[in-house]
Amino acid sequence: MSTARKPKPPQVQAATKGSHYLDEYDPTYPDSDGKPRADNTTQERWIATIKGGLDALLRDRQDVFVAADLLWYPVEGKPKIRRAPDALVAFGRPKGNRHSYKTWVEDGVAPHVVFEILSPGNTPLEMVRKLGFYERYGVEEYYMYDPDDGDFQGWIRTEGRLEPIPSPNGWTSPRLGVTFEAPPRKEALIVHTPDGGRFEPYLELYEDREAERRRADRAERERLQAERDRLHAEHERAQAERERADAVARAERLAARLKELGLDDE
Repeated sequence: MSTARKPKPPQVQAATKGSHYLDEYDPTYPDSDGKPRADNTTQERWIATIKGGLDALLRDRQDVFVAADLLWYPVEGKPKIRRAPDALVAFGRPKGNRHSYKTWVEDGVAPHVVFEILSPGNTPLEMVRKLGFYERYGVEEYYMYDPDDGDFQGWIRTEGRLEPIPSPNGWTSPRLGVTFEAPPRKEALIVHTPDGGRFEPYLELYEDREAERRRADRAERERLQAERDRLHAEHERAQAERERADAVARAERLAARLKELGLDDE
């Protein structure tokens, strides 16, 4: 008598025609845990800033997956074991939409880097549990930022454990190549990119883009005005040259006529 075998979960691959996802939906592993993405606007803004910065930083890497607030299931068959990091980065995994991040579907690859943005509702016990979860299930780098008091902490995997980074201010992520600047006195965290840029909120990026557009428009108007001035000056010079040539021609005709009349000596 044959025994029915449990179907193997689908592996992440190129999306099939008509599908926007790289994995099939499995109700055993829900897309949502029912919790809001952010508890307040400050947390939401920072999550968007980190996620947007990571997307921009890794935009040319088709083998790196970035997500925000996506449920991560590390153990097959245990859907209650899960976390939704505020941002995660998995190297060696293709970009694309997913219902959730399941380690066994992702060829056993756990997220390499995770970020947590704190809110007043996060308790110390909750954050200790998150650290233990990330340590147990393979995260290499874990960064935690509290935008209310400016506290920034980081952990790096060393000999199988997530060990605290002694001096996170000025620390460069081995995986991402970004450098963290955590000024004192509640000043905002700055994430410097390898090319000299930095992670910026969307509004600042929009304002920078608008300022650049206005500068470009002004430069174009100035160029067009300079071109008009040049053409006008050329026209004026050409007009003056024609008038001078006409005056010379009139003088020559007059001289010729006087010569015909024998009055040239007078």
